[in-house]
Amino acid sequence: MAPRALSGPSSLVISAAVAAAFAPAVCRGQAEAAGGASQTVVVTGTRQAESAFDVPASVDRIGAEQIRDQRLQVNISEVLAAVPGMTARDRQNYAQDVQLSVRGFGARASFGIRGVRLIVDGISATLPDGQGQISHVDLASAERIEVLRGPFSALYGNSSGGVVDIVTEDGSGPPVASASVAAGSDSLWRAGLQVAGGAGAWGYTASASHFETDGYRDHSSAERDLGNLKLTWRPGEGRKLTIVANSMSLPEAQDPLGLTREQFDADARGVDAVALSFNTRKSVSQTQLGASYEHSLAPDQRLQATLYGGHRDTEQFQAIPVAPQGSPRHPGGVIDLARDYHGADLRWSLASPSAPFSMTVGLSFDALDEYRRGYENFIGDVTGVKGALRRDEDNRSTAFDGYAQATWRLAPAWRMDAGLRHSTVRVESRDHYITAANGDDSGQTDFQATTPVASLMWLASETLHLYASAGRGFETPTLNELAYRSDGSAGLNLSLQPARSDNLEVGAKWRFDGGAQTLNLAIFGVRTRDEIVTQTNQGGRASFQNAGKTRRDGVELGWSGRWGGDWRSQASMTYLDARYDEAFLICGAPPCQAPTIEVPAGNRLPGVARSSAYASLQWAPAEGWRGGAEVRYLSDVPVNDLNTDRAASYTVASASLGYRLRRGAWAFDGFVRADNLFGDRYAGSVIVNEGNGRFFEPAPGRTWLAGLNVSYGF
Repeated sequence: MAPRALSGPSSLVISAAVAAAFAPAVCRGQAEAAGGASQTVVVTGTRQAESAFDVPASVDRIGAEQIRDQRLQVNISEVLAAVPGMTARDRQNYAQDVQLSVRGFGARASFGIRGVRLIVDGISATLPDGQGQISHVDLASAERIEVLRGPFSALYGNSSGGVVDIVTEDGSGPPVASASVAAGSDSLWRAGLQVAGGAGAWGYTASASHFETDGYRDHSSAERDLGNLKLTWRPGEGRKLTIVANSMSLPEAQDPLGLTREQFDADARGVDAVALSFNTRKSVSQTQLGASYEHSLAPDQRLQATLYGGHRDTEQFQAIPVAPQGSPRHPGGVIDLARDYHGADLRWSLASPSAPFSMTVGLSFDALDEYRRGYENFIGDVTGVKGALRRDEDNRSTAFDGYAQATWRLAPAWRMDAGLRHSTVRVESRDHYITAANGDDSGQTDFQATTPVASLMWLASETLHLYASAGRGFETPTLNELAYRSDGSAGLNLSLQPARSDNLEVGAKWRFDGGAQTLNLAIFGVRTRDEIVTQTNQGGRASFQNAGKTRRDGVELGWSGRWGGDWRSQASMTYLDARYDEAFLICGAPPCQAPTIEVPAGNRLPGVARSSAYASLQWAPAEGWRGGAEVRYLSDVPVNDLNTDRAASYTVASASLGYRLRRGAWAFDGFVRADNLFGDRYAGSVIVNEGNGRFFEPAPGRTWLAGLNVSYGF
């Protein structure tokens, strides 16, 4: 029986009606649309400082006010719901990262983020093999988030189905110190401190926060500490040095795992018994340091160099039955992972407001050294404890890329953009756990791709721009996806190849009412060959293969505006038809010498919703009472390649109310918030192709949150 929730066409109509109801009321405004989409300078897409309105690509910007105003500031999924074409799922499971997908790319990730390129303060949070994570970001100090979709995403390299670029605010002026606290349902608690300012050529922003929760579900408690420091130094005209350091500690996050359909229908707050018997959990710590130097060689030329490095430790206890762990070639049920990563980027840019031509050329290098150990998750009859060693290997992944982008203003009303990136990705594994029953699994493989993109924009008027763009992209298999062969034989799965895609997009950008409102439309099609899919997933061990062809066709519509002085509203809708174009075979239980189960052509890609909608209305004066409401809709989502079950569609509403007060150097900002106002039960996310049928991760029922921020300007 499907979970109770508003679903089907009626829900989409409700969401669309709310969005449409906001639009006619917008009759007056100011020069900047809600979120600053029309006037704000962005760099994602062309790597030049430009207005999003002038960029021939789908780019959305989320400003600091939207990121922090009346929000918890823990998960990036809190602020990405309004971006068309993007699905950001809060899994209510801090042992796993937030699920992000852009136009269906990244939807199959069962842990971490893949298929979407992540950048934080100019530093890649996506590793060379395409796997990424974003848990170290402190939203309390973020100045903006830019989301790029479409063909130009490929110019950021491997696994760039989309780009999420997060930038911490620069400190300047007299120092401001602030403290914040928030408390909510399920013993949720967050406290943070921040100081920002500048003196002379120096600027600084420092923040720290602590978060903890008992979790909505059983066995889902977690706590996390973040620290972030950003220093800027401007030694002279046209020169700037930026240093960023951050740390993240997740001492222990319990993992409630997913639920089967029967478990989900019976008790959405419960857990499978194996989560308790094996005490599934995860601990993570990470430290990272990066530096970027910008130097103006001439009024129209700029050189930028970036260096970064970091270390991340992870220990995860999985719920793998004792019997499979005892087989000769099984890696065990405890992952002990240490990762050292570093990289560099060097780019030269030519740009002048008076010249019709601008360009950027650059080189980048990223490297990951991974030390992976696997242990049994039992000792004797006791489970949930680290036992005997079952895996010992050193892995290395590197990516070396060269790229170039150029813009040519052909005429006052015409603009052409083009770019090219060549990527070389190498993956190596050195196996140190070799026994009579477990052979040497060492090996290496290389992947290469050249990804061109091009676009043409017509500036039909000062308020209407039309464009078309096309390009190619690629996505390599990650280290985890290469690790096993379906037949159980030794070595990396060297037959696994990158997925390669052809992307086409046409769009329109319209701003009106003096720039107070923006309306963006994008129609796109993606054709992918050699899509990476699950071949078998049993006993805690998954192997992957290349399927045939897939397609993703869709429409995105986004609108935002300010009106009546302090009113602002936003709406977005997405339609995405993502399917397998060719049938392919998958395995049952391993070992699998020959796949026999057919996934028919026409099946929907799992984890991808066909349609989504969002609408919000806010009253946001500089002082006094303020508040808002928002509505989100997501259609049903297949949970596996065979499409044998689906997570039902849902519509949820949220509301918030706050008060902002300023007294001299002091500022006070308090709020209360309620999410899922009508207490609907639904699956907030799904674990695609989960081998035990535990596909469903329940979202909370009705929850509340209260917060207070106090700041003092010196």
